[in-house]
Amino acid sequence: MSNLEAYRARAAAWLESMVPAFGKAARKGLSEADDLALARRYQAAKFESGYAGINWPVEYGGQGLGHLEKVTFDSEEMKHGFPNAYFGISLGMPVPILMQFGEDKAFVKERVLKALRGEEIWCQLFSEPAGGSDLAGLRTKAEPDGNGWKINGQKVWTSWAQYSDYGVIVVRTDPNVPKHKGLTYFWVDMKAPGVTVRPIRLAGGDSHVNEVFFDDVKVDDDQRMSPVGGGFAVAMATLMIERYVATDSGGFGPHLDLFVELAKAILVNGKPAIADGRIRQQIARNYAMRNGLNSITARAMAMMQAGMVPGPEGSLNKLVSVRSRQKLSELAIDLRGSDGFAFDDHASQKEDWTSSWINAPTGRIAGGADEMLLNTIAEKILGLPQDHRPDKGVPFNQIPA
Repeated sequence: MSNLEAYRARAAAWLESMVPAFGKAARKGLSEADDLALARRYQAAKFESGYAGINWPVEYGGQGLGHLEKVTFDSEEMKHGFPNAYFGISLGMPVPILMQFGEDKAFVKERVLKALRGEEIWCQLFSEPAGGSDLAGLRTKAEPDGNGWKINGQKVWTSWAQYSDYGVIVVRTDPNVPKHKGLTYFWVDMKAPGVTVRPIRLAGGDSHVNEVFFDDVKVDDDQRMSPVGGGFAVAMATLMIERYVATDSGGFGPHLDLFVELAKAILVNGKPAIADGRIRQQIARNYAMRNGLNSITARAMAMMQAGMVPGPEGSLNKLVSVRSRQKLSELAIDLRGSDGFAFDDHASQKEDWTSSWINAPTGRIAGGADEMLLNTIAEKILGLPQDHRPDKGVPFNQIPA
C-alpha cells in the first residue's frame, strides 16, 4: 500500500468514527444556529486530530503535508455530509492569503489558529452588483483618511458573511488608471462600524450568500495586504490558491445509482422507465461523462504526485458536471410527473432530485460562471485568441457605467 493509500485509510477510519456525532443523521432537523455550533465542534475535533490545515505550514498550526493529502482527505470527508461548508471559503482562500501576505506575524498566527479551530470565520468580498465575474470592474472605493483609509460601496454574493468575523476585500483606490491597475487589497473587521450584512434568500430556500454594504468604514494602513494599486495580483493569487480541490464528477448532485433506482421504480407506458431506450441512453451518456471527468481528476492527481502543476483542464470539470447534473435532475423530475413538484427546502442536494435541480444554477454561477469557464477553455486549452476588450488600457473613470 502506498503512503497516500495508507493516509486515505487512516482518514477514512477517523471520519467514520465522527459520523455518529457530526454526520448527516446527527444534523437532521437542526436550526442553522445549532448546526453552526455543531460545525464549530467538528472543526475543533479535526484540528485536535491533525486533519485541519493539512497542507499548511506547521508554524501556523498546520500539518505541513502536501496538496495530495488534502484532496485525499476532502474526497473521503464529502461522503458523510459533515457540517464543514461554513468554513469552506474561510479556510479555502482568505486565511491562506493572510498567511502569505499578512504583515503582522503575531496577529496572523492568532487569526489562523482561531480559524483552524472553527472559532473565527473569514469571508471573501470580491463580487459586486456591477462587476460579478469581471473582478477588475469593481466600484467599491477606498480613499485616504488620516493614517488609514475609508471604504464606501457594496459587495454581493458573499458566502457566510453573516457569520464572519473578518474578510478580505479588493477595492478601487485610483479611478484614473486602467481598471486592473487601480485596485488595492485589504483585510477588514466585519464587526466594524459602517459594515451592514443582509442575507439573500436563494431559490432553494437557504441564505448562505449576502450583500454587504460599506459606509465610511475605516481601515488602518496596516490592514493593507498589497501595494497601493497592486491589489489585482493578490486577488488572482486568492483565486488560484485553491485550484486543487476535491471535485465531484456528479456536480455535487445525486449519484447516478440513484437515477438508475428511480428509472427501475417509475413506469412509462406500463413498463419500467429503465426499459426505455431514451432513458438508457441518458444513463450511458452520464456514466461516460462522469468517468471522463474522473480521468481528468486522476491525471491532475498523478501530475501533483510527480511534482508538476495541473493545467487549466480543471475548468472542464465544473462546467460539464454542474450542467449535466441540472439536466439529469430535470429528467428525474419529469419522470416522477406531478410527484416531482414536491419540494423540501431541507432536503439534501445529493439525495433529492428536486433540491438538486433548483440549486444547480447557484453552482453554475459560484466560483466562475459558465461563460468564464468557456473563455478559460477557449484561451488556455484550445489556444484561441482573446475576445476584443474595448476597455483595455482605458482609465477606469472613462469607461461608460
